[in-house]
Amino acid sequence: MVPLRAAGRPLAAGRPLLVCFGDSITAGYGVEPGKAYPDDLQSKLDSHGYHYQVRNEGTSGATTKDAVSKLSVILALHPEIVIVEFGGNDGLRGLPPDQTRKNLDTVLTALDSAHIKVLLAGITLPPNYGADYIKQFDQVFRDVAAAHHPAFVPMIYKDLIKVPNTIQNDGIHPTAAGAAILADTLFAALKPLLHK
Repeated sequence: MVPLRAAGRPLAAGRPLLVCFGDSITAGYGVEPGKAYPDDLQSKLDSHGYHYQVRNEGTSGATTKDAVSKLSVILALHPEIVIVEFGGNDGLRGLPPDQTRKNLDTVLTALDSAHIKVLLAGITLPPNYGADYIKQFDQVFRDVAAAHHPAFVPMIYKDLIKVPNTIQNDGIHPTAAGAAILADTLFAALKPLLHK
């Protein structure tokens, strides 16, 4: 039997599980193995004396509909905390914001019902998607956060968007340096949910 792995390492017995549940930003698209933000988050938690095991459940290309489909897998892991980072692919595909809202609501409702602490990480879209659509899209994350009261980062890239060499040439995905900044951003938002 192969041991479960978390952020590139075997799961440590007795440590509460923190699941990073998201799309290619979480999966580490375009960066070397061990350089996605969940890996950096594990290092950050360890260095600050928080004894959690981080598990990367990121899937490149995943939409919020895929998140709903994978909920049973996440719930079966019995995590203490889940970072929910979905929606970017919905927006890039021009899906109706109401559909994204409904799917995220389903995900957070299921996690809430299982008494799992949640950090919701939002994102925005490039300007060429039009101001009206972007405004509706951004509002989805605020609405879901208002309904469920998770820890909340409205824009996951807020601390890296003006830092050179933090976004890959595709203009979407973080570099390894960008992933490290994402881990810092998320760690700050996670701190109220953590215990030593």
